[in-house]
Amino acid sequence: MRVRLLDLSEQYYGLSQEIRAATDEVLASQRFILGPKLAEFEKAAAQYCGVPHAIGVSSGTDALLAVLMALEIGLGDAVITTAYSFFATGGCIARVGATPVFIDVNPETYNISAAALRRYIDKYCRVVEGKLVNENRQLVRALVPAHLFGLCCDMNEMLAVARQHNLILIEDAAQAIGAEFPLENGPAKAGTMGDIGCFSFYPSKNLGAAGDAGLVVCRNEQFAQRLRACRQHGMEARYEHQFVGGNFRLDELQAAILNVKLPHLDRWSAARREAAHFYTNEFRRAGLAQKIKLPVEPYAQSGLTNHHIYHQYVIRSPRRDELRKHLADREIETAIYYPLALHEQPCFEYLGYKSGDFSEAEHAARESLALPIYPEIPREAQQYVVNCIAEFFG
Repeated sequence: MRVRLLDLSEQYYGLSQEIRAATDEVLASQRFILGPKLAEFEKAAAQYCGVPHAIGVSSGTDALLAVLMALEIGLGDAVITTAYSFFATGGCIARVGATPVFIDVNPETYNISAAALRRYIDKYCRVVEGKLVNENRQLVRALVPAHLFGLCCDMNEMLAVARQHNLILIEDAAQAIGAEFPLENGPAKAGTMGDIGCFSFYPSKNLGAAGDAGLVVCRNEQFAQRLRACRQHGMEARYEHQFVGGNFRLDELQAAILNVKLPHLDRWSAARREAAHFYTNEFRRAGLAQKIKLPVEPYAQSGLTNHHIYHQYVIRSPRRDELRKHLADREIETAIYYPLALHEQPCFEYLGYKSGDFSEAEHAARESLALPIYPEIPREAQQYVVNCIAEFFG
């Protein structure tokens, strides 16, 4: 049996008539940039997230890049982030000239470790005239936690650190739209708890476009206006550029498709969660819980529905590469997210990190394996995956 990592065809077939009608409307209008479909999507996305401002941008990467540019974070600044995430989380910080400061992760959740974050600040930073300065005399401007695989970071801890040290809190929620977290003052959705949230609508995401697309959400009207200018090269009045931005616009065709898909997002995330629970129950029934490390649900007892939205279902094994080959031989697709921790990337050698500096991130990179999961995945396909993994461990 062939089991694909992700199959979007059934989702498309179910919505194809609506999607084609929406895109035909755009084509007939010949309005492709900053038109009514984008305005409609921004309004709907803001309402879904529960924030006043949503700004469509060209990708999840550009969402983070545009935010950093609009905040004028750059040379001489440092930005704290996780050591284990998609490359853009660290790459965008470097692209604006700032220095990424990596922090190790929690081995259970793969998200940034609050304890490691506090240790770094206590050991390497000091307060100078009310501002946090690191060991390299750089001004620490922002904190960027990434909600990996559809599970929110411990945002109570992230908010406490950001407030204590006057850091801008930028949530990398690229993989977590709709995921909820039990904040101390009430539940909230990913991307809405810090100062700014960034989302990706890459096709494989829970809410996917037909290409690259992204979103920024915030509560501050002045920043929202600045970001809208930033996505048009810093332009407010036509051809008058107040600062240097970029070409970060979300086009009408993608917005039209996202408008059709957004009302289905929670249903799709619920289906992913059901598929994840099937995996977990079957792995336990097969006696594999001691052979592989299964995903955790730390907020499952919070009463929140979308406490985990399972953008990926990630297991761990010290024999990951052998297991992956075994599954590939049986036509089961898998993926490694991510084969290198960020500090291990060749382009970040200049930062001076060495092997062992972030041991949990390094272990995750060597052991993690994403299994096939999508809303429509057949249970028989999942059972086949479980059986093949059981066969491997014998």
